[in-house]
Amino acid sequence: MLAIIGGSGLTQLSSLEVGRRKVVRTPYGDPSGALTFGRIGRCDVVFLARHGYGHTIVPHEVNYRANVWALRQEGVDSIISVASVGGIRNDIWPGTLVLPHQIIDYTWGRPSTFFEGPDQPVHHIDFTEPYSRALRERILNAAGAIGERIMDSGVYAATQGPRLETAAEITRLERDGADLVGMTGMPEAALARELGLEYAAITVVANYAAGRGDSERAIALDKIQMILDEALGRVRKIIEKLCEQKQ
Repeated sequence: MLAIIGGSGLTQLSSLEVGRRKVVRTPYGDPSGALTFGRIGRCDVVFLARHGYGHTIVPHEVNYRANVWALRQEGVDSIISVASVGGIRNDIWPGTLVLPHQIIDYTWGRPSTFFEGPDQPVHHIDFTEPYSRALRERILNAAGAIGERIMDSGVYAATQGPRLETAAEITRLERDGADLVGMTGMPEAALARELGLEYAAITVVANYAAGRGDSERAIALDKIQMILDEALGRVRKIIEKLCEQKQ
């Protein structure tokens, strides 16, 4: 079963034929909201709004462990994360869809593993490739089938938030090799790997990062929602096509 975790701007899936909603409890507390079960095409799908259905949970307070645990507990084997990001490179402009292939984690203080505590053994996961090759390929194939452009690769810098970054911080991220900046990529990806779930992200560039492009002096926050609304419509079409295709 496929899960879609929606980020900023994606609090529901209009193409989802809703069957039921379920409040799930986990050993790690409550997830961001009830899970919505339904179908898209040939896929059984579970949808979860990462920031809550009223968009009230800030990035560093999302209960990532509860979210991922709840999805696995309900039979999910694959997760597509949808998230808004800032574009660092000049050729990654607002409205671009990017399928990142790597992550650099700058977050701190977030519960980031299921393997901690006095009764847990030390457990190391391989995180060389943080996103599932197979799931990324399915997304790329779906986008290609409908003629939708999506950039195949990008290094995602996960920052703490909720504030946006300074121009100097973005310059540092660029020196480190980052192409995109967002606040929710970690520890979500690592937690999915710990539970053996296929995980990939479709990122929507909502704005140029601080000090870049038309964000040289300031980020025009009032323009972001309009960009997200248009771009997320294209993301929905990619997901719909992916769910029509044979796995």
